[in-house]
Amino acid sequence: MPAPSATAPYDIAVVGAGPSGLTAGLLFASYGFSTVIIAPKVNLSDGRTTALLQASVDLLTQIGVWDRLVLKAAPLAKMRMVDDTGRLVRAPEVTFDSLELDLPAFGYNLLNKDLNLILEKAALEQDNLTFLNQSAANYDAKDEATTITMGDGSTCQARLVVAADGRKSLAREAAGIDVKRWSYPQMAVVLNLNHDQPHRDTSTEFHTPTGPFTLVPLPGRTSSLVCVVTHEEAERLKDMGKAELALEFEQRAHSILGKFELNSEPQMFPLSGMIARALVGQRVALIGEAAHVFPPIGAQGLNLGLRDVAGLGKVLKAAKDKNNDIGSAEVLGAYEKERRTDITTRTVAVDALNRSLLTDFLPVQIARSAGIYFADKIPPLRRVLMREGIAPGTRSKRKSLLSRVTRRLG
Repeated sequence: MPAPSATAPYDIAVVGAGPSGLTAGLLFASYGFSTVIIAPKVNLSDGRTTALLQASVDLLTQIGVWDRLVLKAAPLAKMRMVDDTGRLVRAPEVTFDSLELDLPAFGYNLLNKDLNLILEKAALEQDNLTFLNQSAANYDAKDEATTITMGDGSTCQARLVVAADGRKSLAREAAGIDVKRWSYPQMAVVLNLNHDQPHRDTSTEFHTPTGPFTLVPLPGRTSSLVCVVTHEEAERLKDMGKAELALEFEQRAHSILGKFELNSEPQMFPLSGMIARALVGQRVALIGEAAHVFPPIGAQGLNLGLRDVAGLGKVLKAAKDKNNDIGSAEVLGAYEKERRTDITTRTVAVDALNRSLLTDFLPVQIARSAGIYFADKIPPLRRVLMREGIAPGTRSKRKSLLSRVTRRLG
């Protein structure tokens, strides 16, 4: 890794050192771009987990870190959905098996702190990649480059700024990119736990009247838990001791994994959503939570952000091969076009699923139950949904697959 410098001109400055930012820095440097990551520190204490789906695994393999990550991860070979709403109209229980797609797993679950540590080590070892342990405080975008001023007053220049600095992105704000925000009457309770019975590499999602209750495998007899409840219920759970809370969650899981024992402190987060009205501005591109935020449902959050990274990398590499300006409006417009449909459709789908669990409106209950029923009973539709869930294809591939399902139904 080159020695840090606050004056060297860079092709790309990635602002933010979460998983999306670190992965972006590694990918761009591997394409031959002189790249700097600007962030005060990497979070190596985050006890939450991330389920990395196949498209993310492919990207992490490409940048050479997956062999290290998989040693810390548990495979997600089966995805089980259980309607636990107790309502008049309920969906049948459905289990999707990765073997139906000739895959060993849909994805892999691991601790965020392990993911961040391995990505940071790779970034520090990567040629053509500099790490500036600073906070970006100001941006001055000009025709040829953007000057970034750090918290200590030092500066650097880059032909393109990649904003990976989260939902409160200063880079996005400096570019004048507006966002649409919304909130939900829910809180997510997140923790990790041990259990008596093996999870058999099966992720189980109970659909409840207040949102999903999801158990995702970790190595050994350990799982991560995301429990979505009302704000009032979250306050009740917050006041419980560890043993009482473990019993509460075991009962909510109908003891499918035996006795529970918490092995991390519970964390609580209000559920909200956000989508940027544009993914690009003058010499800036948004990725990850700088571009989109939605509830922890369906393992889409970071996976969507890593697809941003892959999509932006594809566009920038093509521009480099043609000797085009990577920060030009034309190149950034290609990134906007590349990613907008995927981001919009995923955001809408997650929002619709979450809201369908909250409503008592009978037609919505019937529609949700029917959708899950057909997903279980029609093999071509099952495969379409599974493929799209783990590694979204091109629009033409989706159209072809859905056409075959339509013909089959006809």
